Amino acid sequence: MDYVQENALRGKSFETLAAQNDHLERWEQHVADRRIHGTTKRQVGKHFEEEKPALGELPLERFSNFREARRKVCRDGHVTIEGAYYSAPPEYVSREIWARWDGRTVRLLNNDLEQIAFFVQGEKGAFNTNRDHIASEKINAVERGTAYLLRRTAVLGIYTERWCQSMLAERGIAGTRVLQGLLALSKKHRIEQIEQACDVALRHGEFRLRTIRRLIDRQVPVQQLMPFLEEHEMIRPLSNYDAFVHDCVQGKL
Repeated sequence: MDYVQENALRGKSFETLAAQNDHLERWEQHVADRRIHGTTKRQVGKHFEEEKPALGELPLERFSNFREARRKVCRDGHVTIEGAYYSAPPEYVSREIWARWDGRTVRLLNNDLEQIAFFVQGEKGAFNTNRDHIASEKINAVERGTAYLLRRTAVLGIYTERWCQSMLAERGIAGTRVLQGLLALSKKHRIEQIEQACDVALRHGEFRLRTIRRLIDRQVPVQQLMPFLEEHEMIRPLSNYDAFVHDCVQGKL
């Protein structure tokens, strides 16, 4: 590339791409192929023609060009890559793994760079879940995380609790991220605003977090920080939430 830039293209401009390609083709035939290589001391074009019969065919697939980063497997058993969610085997929940993606596929790898999951890359917001990763006998970690979040949202109010339960029954494991988002909203808005938004959303069968945000934005925003309670008279026993989450998640598999 450096040789092409410095010898063939430096100081030149072209009106069209076709004109540039014609120039490079002539340059390759009359300059690049005829030069004597500094290392081999042989004419480049003739040397290539001698070795050409020994060359193998080019691979059908494109050269691998991917992005790579560390990702933590969340309580719902998924990692986030460019706004989409991909499941990992249950033993990796709350642990960090490697992710590689190239716009077509997503590969998840352990710390030894061994592949543990493979997906076609999905659109932003989509959940890509391998059912073997959320198998019934291995789902306890996901259930515990979801039940804990559901219990925390219950203290916000009766309408919020009902909306969260209906949302989770509708969306299954994907609803865990919604619960997290709702708890984040509760740090910026009054309980009454969230309660009103959840009441309206529930009556219209809307179970997206963006719907709750829009309904809150229509109200007068008042920022208020609210500490969460582990014990409250309106929070039911944890076993109730465990059973509810288990039924919701199992129904989605």
